[in-house]
Amino acid sequence: MTKVIIRTDKVEGFFDRARKAAQKVDRSESFKKSVTFSFEDPAEMFMVLSEARRRLMLEVMSEPKTITQLTAKLHRDRSAITKDIGLLEKVGLLVSHKIANPGHGIEKLVQTVASKIEMIATLG
Repeated sequence: MTKVIIRTDKVEGFFDRARKAAQKVDRSESFKKSVTFSFEDPAEMFMVLSEARRRLMLEVMSEPKTITQLTAKLHRDRSAITKDIGLLEKVGLLVSHKIANPGHGIEKLVQTVASKIEMIATLG
């Protein structure tokens, strides 16, 4: 996937996009390699995408990083970073996998699901 769109939108907007996607399928048109996450409440979107979580995502957009690297780079507690990674994985914005760390066991390598993340928030 090349792009993730995170937006605020009402249920009607979701169904409008779904209807347009179904029409593209009916016409055998191809889809862009992107996915859209919608939040009905802008406050919920900003809670999930807090400043600390956005900085974490920016760090792993250019290249995957381990939790140890993220802890050092972001000057945050390891448990807080691990918790944020878990939440961002749950909503589908990050993925991680375990890698060998010779002499030290196993580490978790974290990366974004897309090379570009676009955030759109409409208030009012």
